Amino acid sequence: MAQQFRFTEEIFSAREKQFLAPYAVLSLESKGRSVAEPQHAYRTCFQRDRDRVIHCSGFRRLEAKTQVYYSLESDYPRTRLTHTIEVAQIARTLARSLGANEDLAEATALAHDLGHPPYGHCGEMALDELMVDHGGFEHNQQSLRVVEYLEHPYPDFRGLNLSYETLECMAKHESRYDHPNLDVRFGTGQATVEGQIADLADSIAYNSHDLDDALFFGLVNEEDLSGIKLFQQLSDTFSGTYPEANKYVRRMRCAKLIIDLLVKDTVEESAKRLAALNPQSTQAIRDHSEKVIRLSERTEGMLNQLSEFLYANVYMHPEVSKALDIARQQLSCLFAMFLDDPMKLPKRYHIRLEDQGLHQVICDYLAGMTDRYCRNLYYENKDK
Repeated sequence: MAQQFRFTEEIFSAREKQFLAPYAVLSLESKGRSVAEPQHAYRTCFQRDRDRVIHCSGFRRLEAKTQVYYSLESDYPRTRLTHTIEVAQIARTLARSLGANEDLAEATALAHDLGHPPYGHCGEMALDELMVDHGGFEHNQQSLRVVEYLEHPYPDFRGLNLSYETLECMAKHESRYDHPNLDVRFGTGQATVEGQIADLADSIAYNSHDLDDALFFGLVNEEDLSGIKLFQQLSDTFSGTYPEANKYVRRMRCAKLIIDLLVKDTVEESAKRLAALNPQSTQAIRDHSEKVIRLSERTEGMLNQLSEFLYANVYMHPEVSKALDIARQQLSCLFAMFLDDPMKLPKRYHIRLEDQGLHQVICDYLAGMTDRYCRNLYYENKDK
């Protein structure tokens, strides 16, 4: 008779305790959800969080939200969704290699950009200007708002009712361009190892793929990168091994090699720091004076050089900056329209007005839009 396999939540949780590092967040030790729910039969709480994020409407809408390259007509560039998937893949690799909870790292990575508005960071700046007298707008805080309030797929509660630890990782998300205000609900300490992994995975992903997209569109060329140590090191290595490779293959491989180098360096440097600290609990990570998931000093310097190059030559490029003017024009027009006549908001938003306030409700509606929905709604109403 063939052997039957049936892996339950209890088995997965026991495996975590057996195989994960002492500093990893264990499912069995989760502080739980805001609204208590029965444990799932064959998924841990963090596996369940991951799945709730994947199946929520905000996650699907990331497919049509700008990452960087809105104004450039092509099917090639990353969207906010493909960026998120790349972050999740890198986070899983790092978590698996460092003995952290892979499911929590993945859930955090998949949820980290749910609050991004249309037109990427340009849309974020436009909404922040429109909300300047009403608390401003910051996409990390909006991501928490999405999973705690705006999503509403369950009859018993608002939001996705994610586990405390997933919300904590989201609230403490940091990168070169993300510095959200402190959420006192989750303390003042560091994020858990899983949250730190998601943060660095985000930086690794966008630096590599934004460079790849920029080279594809011709916003920069390889000659412009001659002084960028990280790119040049990998380009020279690849060219020496494959001197006959065409320009397309070389560009693609260099982008992938950047990810590989940064992930390898992160694993090695973080393992050293963790060994030196020897944390015997998750709390020891939270209480530590600095992050333990890090690049080596040399590699971090090279990545910072690449980031500065991308900021100056790509993110501020006229073709990319067009999106800021578009975002300001369209979002400002729609914001003013709904302020003038709130009944033009969808009916499901009307019931939130008294509790949330008109400006916040309008902001929530606009932030949830895809680029194309925002654009179409703008053109339908701009001359009315």
